[in-house]
Amino acid sequence: MDVKTYYQRIRAMEATIPTPFTVVISLQTDDGGKKGVLVEVPRHLAAKMVVEGSAALAPAAQATAFQQAQEAAYQAVLDAAAATKVEVTMVSSDELKKLTDDIKKLKSGAKVTKD
Repeated sequence: MDVKTYYQRIRAMEATIPTPFTVVISLQTDDGGKKGVLVEVPRHLAAKMVVEGSAALAPAAQATAFQQAQEAAYQAVLDAAAATKVEVTMVSSDELKKLTDDIKKLKSGAKVTKD
């Protein structure tokens, strides 16, 4: 293939893609490419993959379902991260000493007084 024609085809394909990112569906290739894998890629890469025959633009319904699944997975990760969030309280060394003394008094059965 002529290099000039190759890049003209990529630019022409890129011009038909309206959004900066688009969902493509992979095609089976001779070098081991697996058919049917959805992935969201930048417009230029999608155009290159279509021209090279390694992918096709995903139908709108499939693209929407894929993006909704990705959003749900992202939200699940955020929820899991929020659930494992640990809060830390900073105390001075004087406060720490007082707290440890109070704990020792409680363990020995002595009464703790507030200052």
